[in-house]
Amino acid sequence: MTDPVRALHDMAIELGAMVQNGLYYATDKYEIARYTRMREMTAEILALIADRDAADLLADIQMDRGHATPKVDVRAALFDGEDRVLLVREARDGRWCLPGGWVDALDLPHAAAEREFAEEAGLKVRTTKLAALHDGSVHNGHTGPWHVYKLLFLVERTDDADPVAGLDGETTDVRHFALDELPELSIGRTTAAQLELLLRHHREGRLATEVD
Repeated sequence: MTDPVRALHDMAIELGAMVQNGLYYATDKYEIARYTRMREMTAEILALIADRDAADLLADIQMDRGHATPKVDVRAALFDGEDRVLLVREARDGRWCLPGGWVDALDLPHAAAEREFAEEAGLKVRTTKLAALHDGSVHNGHTGPWHVYKLLFLVERTDDADPVAGLDGETTDVRHFALDELPELSIGRTTAAQLELLLRHHREGRLATEVD
C-alpha cells in the first residue's frame, strides 16, 4: 500500500522542481505569477507533512535558482577497533548522525566528506571507499523541500587527536556507539540500516558499492 505522506512529499518535490524550472525559463509576466503562486503552494503542501512553517519552507525553496537538480549530501563513517561507529549530535534536532553535510560548488565529493568530518567531529580523516549512493527520499524519508542524493563513505583516521564537536556550531557532542546500542538517530541524515550497511563494508572490503 502506498504511504500517503510519502506520496504527497514526492508530488510536492516534483511540483517544486517544475516550478523552479518554469521560473527560470518563463518570460511572460502572467506565467511568472502563476509559477510564483505554485511555489507558495509547494511550501504549503510540504508544511502539511513536515514539522516546519510554510514561510520557512518557502524561504528555503526561494534560495534555489536555475534548472532544478537534486542536492548532494555526503556522510562519512569511521569505525574503531571494536566496530563502534563515530556519531555526532546535531544541534538542530538533538539527535545523532554520521558527520556530513551538503557538498559545496567545486568540492570533490570525497574532499567534502573529509572537510565535514573535520568540522563536525574535529578529526582529520581520509576517505577509503564509497559504500553507497542512496536516494534520500527512498532511504531517509526526507520531508524537506529538496530531492537529495546521499553519498556514504568509509573513512580512516590520519591523526591521533581526540574527537571534538561544535567546531562549526552545528554539532554538540561526538561519541562512538556499538550498532546494537545506538542513540536516537536523525534519520533524515542517517538511518540504522545505513550504519549496518557501512559496517558490512568496513568488515568486508570487497563488497560492491550500493547504488540506487
